[in-house]
Amino acid sequence: MKQTLLVELLTEELPPKVLGKLGDAFATALFNGLSSRAFLDEGARFTAYASPRRLAVEIEGVRTASPDKHIREKVLPVSVALDKEGQPAAPLVKKLAALATLAGRDSIQLAELEQANDGKADSFFFTYTAPGQSLAEGLQPTLEESITKLPIPKVMSYQRPDGTTVQFVRPVHGLIALLNDTIIPLTLLGLQSSNTTLGHRFLSKESSIRIPGATSYADVLREQGRVIASYSERKEKIRSDLLAKANGDQILMPESLLDEVSALVEWPVVYECHFDPAFLSVPQECLILTMQTNQKYFALTDAHGKLRSRFLLVSNIETSDASHIIGGNERVIRPRLSDAKFFFEQDKKKKLIDRLPGLVSVVYHNKLGSQALRNDRVVAIAAAIAESLGADIAQAKRAAQLSKADLLTDMVGEFPELQGIMGTYYARHDGEPENIALAISEHYQPRFAGDALPVTQTGTVVALADKLETLIGIWGIGLAPTGDKDPFALRRHALGILRMLIEQRLPLSLSHLLMQTALQFKANAQFTDPVSDAQLFVYDRLRGLLRERGHAQDAIEAVVSQSPDRLDDILERLDAVKAFAALPEATSLAAANKRITNILKKNDAAYGEILSSLLVEPAEKRLYGAMVEARQAVDLAFAKGDFATTLKALASLRDDVDAFFNDVMVMAEDAALRTNRLALLNSLHAMMNRVADISRLAA
Repeated sequence: MKQTLLVELLTEELPPKVLGKLGDAFATALFNGLSSRAFLDEGARFTAYASPRRLAVEIEGVRTASPDKHIREKVLPVSVALDKEGQPAAPLVKKLAALATLAGRDSIQLAELEQANDGKADSFFFTYTAPGQSLAEGLQPTLEESITKLPIPKVMSYQRPDGTTVQFVRPVHGLIALLNDTIIPLTLLGLQSSNTTLGHRFLSKESSIRIPGATSYADVLREQGRVIASYSERKEKIRSDLLAKANGDQILMPESLLDEVSALVEWPVVYECHFDPAFLSVPQECLILTMQTNQKYFALTDAHGKLRSRFLLVSNIETSDASHIIGGNERVIRPRLSDAKFFFEQDKKKKLIDRLPGLVSVVYHNKLGSQALRNDRVVAIAAAIAESLGADIAQAKRAAQLSKADLLTDMVGEFPELQGIMGTYYARHDGEPENIALAISEHYQPRFAGDALPVTQTGTVVALADKLETLIGIWGIGLAPTGDKDPFALRRHALGILRMLIEQRLPLSLSHLLMQTALQFKANAQFTDPVSDAQLFVYDRLRGLLRERGHAQDAIEAVVSQSPDRLDDILERLDAVKAFAALPEATSLAAANKRITNILKKNDAAYGEILSSLLVEPAEKRLYGAMVEARQAVDLAFAKGDFATTLKALASLRDDVDAFFNDVMVMAEDAALRTNRLALLNSLHAMMNRVADISRLAA
């Protein structure tokens, strides 16, 4: 018969933003704790439950007792255990008494010990069988350990009715511990285990609900308590009910909002509400954000993405007459939307350009100055990038100048998430060109992994400038990322720079961009030029980005190890390396290239020109002739950016390269011959590695 264990903590309302993690952590910790104590059968599994008022876990495959354990324990070194007469010394007598207690015996004699070398000295060992524990004995410490491992940033201290003070994330009012239908006697947080719990605060059919057996927990709570105990089940019910109420509209339901709402209700019911269409004159991003952030409502849009004046809410109450619920929420949302409308109308009274002096009083970083100083740096960097790209310099400078002005608006002050977005609306209202207005929001892109890149050229220029300024500025004051700590999101900024350079095929020099940016900080005495380290950091991010996109590690290293200064053609280089690696000649040429690299490293010198008069061996003459013949095709293909053909042209050299290494002594005694052969290899090395370091393909 399979034994199933149920444990539930009945609590006050738990923090909604972490409920899912709490439920998983509680269930996992209890399962792992029992497993480490050998209370679980092979194939045991668990189901986690979490609702606003409970954390629970159902574990299938639980033993009533842990098995006996055979233990071989080191007692003491012989030199410590025995006195000069070879009799048990005091430390041994004390140790044997302790071991006797563990083994469930009255005493242990010296003759029962095994003497063996522990790798350092002769020692005594004792082998015994430790009796298994009952489930109650093992579950008590496991449960106590489990609640200490929960991801709780701050616990509450509260008093039990008996006056004792206990600590947990929220006050706990009940504890269930059932093995099948039997209560396991436990004590936790001042509570005794039972088989009763509470249902929904308002909808429960019973004031107290008895759980008859561990496997019936979820069903009994659903039927009698009007509680869906499973967090994931509630979330999916909410999702499907929202979709059913959409009536052809699109629902804006970010996963974070679904997660939070699922943690706020035990019996979710979706209702439709409306607001005054007059509010639709406000930018819809403002309305959507206030609905989602402040009220946890789900906004609706039409097929073209235009906001509707109706929205959906998830209630914890099911009723045949929902008019009070709907009316109450419609009354609540009105002042929120009125605030948004007020902020918008007030902000439009002052132009973005007129807000710029206020950036002087906004601190960016105490070592880097104000937002005004930062703005000046971004403007200068954007102008230089625009010039390199042949873009409109005046537009780039204007967009960069206005890019942070909306930080001083009331709307962004209320909703920081709208920075950039509101700048675009206000720029349009101010009569700025559309290209500049769009760049103000686009310069934050990409905001996260997978986010869209800027569409306009001006937006791309300002986005690059903004991210470069952050990367170099923060790094230059000694705040480079360390381990998993990256408070200024420099990894994200580096990836954003890389994605724009690669995906938008920007013909820009990475090293020049970094050095150009560093020049903007030259007047700052607290700034140390970080370009070299930052460039290595960017290349590491590049490796990770390319791995995520499925490129082979050796191909990535072949390309990135050369520190390519331009990245607009890196994908073609990777494709070329992949195609070259598939050629039958690739392995031999890669190995030869690796050998050449090692030879040249050991003989670092000025090799000069190859003198044909010093090519005396047939093999070196043939190799030189083959190189001359192949060079034209290699140069032509490389000039066209046809990297695949560039590498394939090298395949014709394989036999001659192999013959050279078989028949020619590179390090000849004659200095002139030696230098000439090194010059030949140096020329071959340069030809072979124009696209990538193919030696990285060698096994």
